[in-house]
Amino acid sequence: MGFTILAEVARNADADVLVAQNVAFGIIAAIMIFSAIRVVTTSNVVHAAAFLVMVLAGAAAQFILLGAEFVAVTQVMVYIGAIVVLFLFGIMLTRAPMQGTEKFTRDNWKVGALTSVVMLAVLVFTLVDGFGEDKLPADLMPTDTRVLSDAIFSTYLVPFEVISVLLLSALIGAIVIARKD
Repeated sequence: MGFTILAEVARNADADVLVAQNVAFGIIAAIMIFSAIRVVTTSNVVHAAAFLVMVLAGAAAQFILLGAEFVAVTQVMVYIGAIVVLFLFGIMLTRAPMQGTEKFTRDNWKVGALTSVVMLAVLVFTLVDGFGEDKLPADLMPTDTRVLSDAIFSTYLVPFEVISVLLLSALIGAIVIARKD
């Protein structure tokens, strides 16, 4: 079904879409959906973290398709490079069991499925209602990373420094709390 739609779009000479970009989006989105489902359905926490890496890498790939290389690199460095590694260290250092000690029950799967469908409907309604018929301007160009860095380190220098001091104090506080006397 999906391939016939893509073939029809490719044959349509008036369609001003980039077919390769649409195919790449579909493939990456399918991998992300599969990985996201595996994150919540696997019983091994290390495997769940690995599938989370795949979801976050897919998000970075989607940012690259949008022409936002800086956001993609930030996604990889912050989320994959820091957060997931933090999860894995937490799992390994606390010696959490790799497999569930007891079998999970699926007694409330109907409530969970209904909640998921309702949340999906709310999300779709919000997106359709929020954007409607609005289209992006055709002359929209990707943001240059140099312009972004100039804005961060000139216009927004003080908030940037405040955030860095706040993060440093949080790191020092975490070390003090975690340290054994």
